[in-house]
Amino acid sequence: MHEWILDNGKTPYVIVSTTVAGVSVPEDRAENGRIVLNLSPTAIRNLKIGNEVLEFDGRFGGRPFRVTVPIAAVLAVYARETGEGMAFEPAGPADQPAPTQPTTPGGHLRVIK
Repeated sequence: MHEWILDNGKTPYVIVSTTVAGVSVPEDRAENGRIVLNLSPTAIRNLKIGNEVLEFDGRFGGRPFRVTVPIAAVLAVYARETGEGMAFEPAGPADQPAPTQPTTPGGHLRVIK
């Protein structure tokens, strides 16, 4: 999904649950147990997407930070410009709230088959 978004000239964003064990993100940037991260090559460095974990080096407020996200914590991957992408079931307890849509004007998530 990440490569498809880049190949179409869009900006890949992910919504991550910060309540899943093993998530390492700047907590001051999270809201309601979630954080939205820009995965464009101009925003981050050393991106590694594996079967178990997503990792990259980013800057938040001018300070470097190594982001580590277990794949189970990824709630959605979408293109910032269009909202097109894919949402996933949240990991953890069944009473955990469902992922919210991006807060960009006109943003929405659409399943692409």
